[in-house]
Amino acid sequence: MTQPFVLTRRRALQLGAVGPAVAASTALQAQPARAPLQIVGPWEIGGLAPASSGYVFTRMQITETLMEAGDDGTPLPGLAERWRVSADGLVWHFTLRSAARFHDGTPVTAAAVVRCLQAARVAPALLSLAPIRSLEADGSSVVVVRLASPHGGLPALLAHSSTMVLAPASYGSGGEVKAVLGSGPYRVVSLAPPQQVEAAVFEGYDGARPAVERVRYLTVGRSETRALMAEGGQADLAYGLDPASLVRLRKRGRVRVDTVTLPRTAILKVNAGLPALTDRRVRQALSLCIDRAGIAKALLRDPELSATQLFPPTLKAWHDPTLPPLIHDPGSAARLLAEAGWRRAADGLRDASGRPLQLSLRTFPDRPELPVIASALQEQWRQAGIAVQVNVGNSGDIPLGHRDGSLQLGLAARNYCTVPDPTGTLLQDFTAAGGDWGAMGWRSDALVQALSELSRGTSSAERAAALRARVTAVLQAELPVIPVTWYRQQVAVSGRVTGVSLDPLERSYRLSAMRWSA
Repeated sequence: MTQPFVLTRRRALQLGAVGPAVAASTALQAQPARAPLQIVGPWEIGGLAPASSGYVFTRMQITETLMEAGDDGTPLPGLAERWRVSADGLVWHFTLRSAARFHDGTPVTAAAVVRCLQAARVAPALLSLAPIRSLEADGSSVVVVRLASPHGGLPALLAHSSTMVLAPASYGSGGEVKAVLGSGPYRVVSLAPPQQVEAAVFEGYDGARPAVERVRYLTVGRSETRALMAEGGQADLAYGLDPASLVRLRKRGRVRVDTVTLPRTAILKVNAGLPALTDRRVRQALSLCIDRAGIAKALLRDPELSATQLFPPTLKAWHDPTLPPLIHDPGSAARLLAEAGWRRAADGLRDASGRPLQLSLRTFPDRPELPVIASALQEQWRQAGIAVQVNVGNSGDIPLGHRDGSLQLGLAARNYCTVPDPTGTLLQDFTAAGGDWGAMGWRSDALVQALSELSRGTSSAERAAALRARVTAVLQAELPVIPVTWYRQQVAVSGRVTGVSLDPLERSYRLSAMRWSA
């Protein structure tokens, strides 16, 4: 039986969570005999708008998208129970589930879906990448999407959380989202951004009724705190755990640790528009200085996560085993830097004009391994004569620095299947203008052309494979982003919960499949 969760000030101090934990303690007082299934993670609820925090509500199965996706990215029915596309690839028809209802009891209509999709087309939202001419409702149950050119990746874009469908009553008079009224198996009963959302079973859902009646997500900033909450029975699922906590949890055996490899890579985003980084040789030297195997083994405790290329082996269509791997070679790095005009001085590297090679790197603690990796990179570059200052802030600092031009280096963990087909994410990251989590001050016409052709979905299997190989080869040679490590999602799971499975695309917590144990 679930024990009540009472978080005292003393306990909060012990957990190192005085700020967020004490603030949350009022909401986490003693619960009835069967308290909500408690999920803790590092991700804040940034607001109600789908583009900012839609992933929170889709993961909680509060909201739905028109399309779903299998573990391998295969399009599956969502709110649309079936779909078809015209022979020329320009007109798509999506037929809605006839019994689908919003949480206010109103039917899910094509007009409601169209309204949400229109809002999701505003750049930089991913649906803006599709060449949509118009969105229309054909009666109450069919959504018609007309394209200016074929776009085979449309179903994948329509599975992204930013396209989640809300009831008309969710919107205020100015078009802003004032409430989250979705159509999923759970409905919101309490929402306190940026920390907490609680949901209960929606009795009007047209699918199977979940066994777990209530669920709650709580933002907890420190990974050590999340691990202690799981170990102490105060969390049933704890996401975003640091390597040291994982070792302790496994050793003590009080909770189970489930693992799934994700299509996510820890990358170094490089401002190639800076004079020092425009030269490809300098970017290659930065990469050659990185001891990925050492970082993966010593810091992540998993040698297999050393990233020899951008895409991990789990992305089979994009991972190229024939590609010459990224390696650790300080000697070659030194030669490339010298060729680029950076000579070793007593206090580091200096160019012909006497300017030092000094850079700043931004990262954030939402992914607890990132600040640790940043410190390792700082030291490895220091040994090569490159001075790098590490700044640990908010995850929003990197896209902000991209937009205002102030970013020099950014260390982030990028999920290349935020859209189930990586082509959509790559188009967002590596278009001519670059992207918040992708290229900055760099472009490749060959890469953009390859991605554009892939997005149309009209190529033969052989042609598509060749285009993907071209993309991976260009990124490996030019390094507009530098891969560091691949990623596994590791979640502490309470023994009170069964039926837990981890989504490799990070689209859902799959709550409706879970059960309480006896």
